[in-house]
Amino acid sequence: MVAPVYCFLVVVLAGAQAFQPDDEDLRTGFLQLQEMMIHLAEDMKALKLEVEDKRKTKETAGHDIVDVPRDRRQISCEDGHVALTEQTETSSCTAGLCCQPGRDGRDGAPGRDGAAGRDGQPGPQGPIGPRGDIGPEGPPGEKGETGADGNGGSSVYIRWGRTTCPNDTDTSLIYDGIAGGTDYTHSGGGANYVCLPKDPEWGVFTDGNQGSAYMNGAEYELTEGNNPFQGASLQNHDVPCAVCHVASRGSKLMIPARLSCPSGWTREYKGYLMTAHYTQYRAEFVCMDGEPETRPGGHVNHNGALFYPVEANCGALPCPNYVQGRELTCVVCTK
Repeated sequence: MVAPVYCFLVVVLAGAQAFQPDDEDLRTGFLQLQEMMIHLAEDMKALKLEVEDKRKTKETAGHDIVDVPRDRRQISCEDGHVALTEQTETSSCTAGLCCQPGRDGRDGAPGRDGAAGRDGQPGPQGPIGPRGDIGPEGPPGEKGETGADGNGGSSVYIRWGRTTCPNDTDTSLIYDGIAGGTDYTHSGGGANYVCLPKDPEWGVFTDGNQGSAYMNGAEYELTEGNNPFQGASLQNHDVPCAVCHVASRGSKLMIPARLSCPSGWTREYKGYLMTAHYTQYRAEFVCMDGEPETRPGGHVNHNGALFYPVEANCGALPCPNYVQGRELTCVVCTK
């Protein structure tokens, strides 16, 4: 314990030597304190030497060793610090005990990273950027399930030569009427046949003929000896018609030279193809019902629009399968 205490006193004494207060009273008191510390340091040094001598005496017991007398002296270091020295009687060499500041130590190892801080509050939303380019089209998706069968729509057709619609094909009558068209001697007017209602409604009119265009009733013409409607007296009779509505089938089709419909289609009625005489002005081809009716009271020969049976005429028309002069059939189908 002597050595550490001694070293501590030397350090304190050296610091006291370096410190010089300005005030005179303080300086006097400080010098007295400094002198006391010097005496204390000398006493501690003497105590250290005494302990050291006893240790050496024990180590060298039984040998003729003469201790060299020692002398203690106070000296001053070059930098102004106070130190103690030891000197033997046979040596004039002194050893200063000045305590100089040591060098800075090496940097320690870096410490561990601290704990992560909490997330800050979200900042304000920035402005919307420009719209990017449209990307490539993706692959097609899977096919969806087939929906339930829906209503296929509806269709309307004219049944020529009859006043009723078929009652076995889910078809209803819109109205029944009278077949009409352009007089067979007129080069102008309409080229199609129409189904006129029996109870017309009038708008603005001028009575009397002004010589514009005319609508005539239509008659059967079967004087050429080729009447396909066996057992019926039709010559010069007025032709009736019926406008029919099919609620569940949206497509309609008149097929000439056939009596049956394609697979998946429903036959509305069948009959024979008729139109104007080949020497008269042109009209359209219509499918006259195979079991025609006549308008009651309409048997007088007024002519007007006329219906003639249509015959096959070979040449550009291939025979076979067609046959020269044979009357053509027809059928009306819906789907």
